[in-house]
Amino acid sequence: MTHSLRRPASLTRTRAPVTPPLRGSFESLERQNDRSQADGLERILDDDDLQQRIANGFLVPLPLSSRLAASDNLPIDRRYCRSWTAAFLADLARAHAAIFHSPLEVSSAVRTVEFQKRLMRSNGNAAPAEGDIVSPHVTGATIDLAKQGLSRQQLGWLRRWLLPLQQAGKLDVEEEFRQACFHITVYKSYLPSNSPPDPNLATSPILARGR
Repeated sequence: MTHSLRRPASLTRTRAPVTPPLRGSFESLERQNDRSQADGLERILDDDDLQQRIANGFLVPLPLSSRLAASDNLPIDRRYCRSWTAAFLADLARAHAAIFHSPLEVSSAVRTVEFQKRLMRSNGNAAPAEGDIVSPHVTGATIDLAKQGLSRQQLGWLRRWLLPLQQAGKLDVEEEFRQACFHITVYKSYLPSNSPPDPNLATSPILARGR
């Protein structure tokens, strides 16, 4: 009698497909600059310029809550972004917390040209501060979400949530590995929305938003 070499069905395990990282490119950085210009976003030059824009309401506080935290290394006066970026963060944090019951962390938000110049001297991976192609952080529309501490399931969920929004032209995302973060530039077209995303869904809000 011959015996089958196959494992019993109860011992076999199927794995869900792994969502690949959302890698950036120079073309993506060019697009972020082009879209920022099309949205009429000026570069924030220095601390005085930053404070003036905050006072005038052009920048709003990060929507920090039990669902969204700021890194301890992120200064208080850098915890600001554009209103549509804040709306995106609130949507994302709400949906993530409904699934994983833990907060996401913003590791970087608005920067000034002056700050980006200093960053370039200490970080060879930093985008330029001046010229045609610069770091979109200097417009206030861009944030970094820390990947440190996130599980494989959380990383996959974030990739699946963000990708439809990128494909719809609502944002651009570059997954960085040296600094371990999701670099996300949100565009004005993220707003207005017809309705907020269902926090019980693990899918992107593009299914709930008008394009």
